[in-house]
Amino acid sequence: MPPIIHCVRHAQGVHNLNTANHVIPDPLLTELGNEQCQKLRDSFPRHAQIDLVTASPLRRTLYTALQSFEPVFQAHPDTKLIALPDVQETSDVPCDTGSEPAALAEEMGQRVDLGLVREGWNVKTGRYAPTHKAIKERARAARRWLKARPEKEIVLVSHGGFLHYFTEDWEESSLYQGTGWTNTEYRTYEFTEDIHLDDLEGLKLDGDNASLVETRESRQRRGKTGAMSDREQQKTLYRLGTKGWDDQGLQLSTAEREGAKVAEGREVDGVRV
Repeated sequence: MPPIIHCVRHAQGVHNLNTANHVIPDPLLTELGNEQCQKLRDSFPRHAQIDLVTASPLRRTLYTALQSFEPVFQAHPDTKLIALPDVQETSDVPCDTGSEPAALAEEMGQRVDLGLVREGWNVKTGRYAPTHKAIKERARAARRWLKARPEKEIVLVSHGGFLHYFTEDWEESSLYQGTGWTNTEYRTYEFTEDIHLDDLEGLKLDGDNASLVETRESRQRRGKTGAMSDREQQKTLYRLGTKGWDDQGLQLSTAEREGAKVAEGREVDGVRV
């Protein structure tokens, strides 16, 4: 039976404070971000059931995972956090561009398994290009990788923009700047029994899409009623969501962003809105 996936957005990073900070390469967490990790660590109810913790190789996601799920690593001293390049953030701006593998290895030591983090993972071309096509493809690859894992409950710590591609849930995707997720929010998903052979643009795939659906308990936890929107509804929400990001001046590439007006927004409870 495929695993349950607990998806988590990273804690507040320095880049979340204002758009001017988007020029900071691979930024760290803020003091508030570290506090958010402590709150998630203390409130997450299923540390004992978690078999595997994974994260994007950006520093803010790695530190969020290490701090928030410290009880998992304490209970299983031989378990390492696995870094997954495919779940890195979507754009090519400096704050969404990761560090060199050697620098990460020196900083993280033995706590993180960087076996999948190869040279070029932080170059935003090809597989990691800031295009909808490339992001959809690596989101699907990450879902398929996780679906094939033997573990029963897995944590994935990723980013506010990418999590919409990964979960294929585009409801309220422009609620905040470029996302509908708050910092350290977690949602729980299961793989569907249905095998979908097209993506949210209706393009044919070469096999299983590895689709996810948010559990009702997870939706209730965040104040939502009823089931997650079905796949046909998500196709419409995807189009509206990506247009909403464009309207916010949050195009995926630096060149496009420089040609758009980016609203400064304001901060509410640590979230840029």
